[in-house]
Amino acid sequence: MRLAVYPGSFDPITNGHLDIIRRGARVVDKLVVAVLHNSQKTPLFTVEERTDLIRRVTVDMDNVEVDSFDGLLVNYIHKRNANVILRGLRAISDFEYELQFASMMKKMDEEVETLFMMTNNRYSFLSSGIVKEVAHHGGDVSDLVPPLVDEALKEKYQNS
Repeated sequence: MRLAVYPGSFDPITNGHLDIIRRGARVVDKLVVAVLHNSQKTPLFTVEERTDLIRRVTVDMDNVEVDSFDGLLVNYIHKRNANVILRGLRAISDFEYELQFASMMKKMDEEVETLFMMTNNRYSFLSSGIVKEVAHHGGDVSDLVPPLVDEALKEKYQNS
């Protein structure tokens, strides 16, 4: 079975992420969306909130699973017996980082392949950081995130 892991912070998940998930799920047998717990960052949403939001927006995708991890991605890949890492590329500016990332993964485990998918042009500018910035200042992000994420953002910023 071709098992791929799509790692990220997903704070929050955007329509760009969802596009990569939908398309990635079509080319592998199973796709695990793995939410990174990074103790060096303070996310807007907890790991539990992020995994819940992703589960809810991917509920219609039978071969998508949502999980979380901390530490090295290569260790998580081994734990899950995965053989593919799915990564999205928005623009040429992403390429340098992603090349370094893929090269380091290959150094740590030559059996793991990194699959890059170009983001749909509609989402080439989109990042979770931009979404949070706009939402924080009361801007409309309803066409950038799934509706339940839009509601979760409004609730977070009303209560902060």
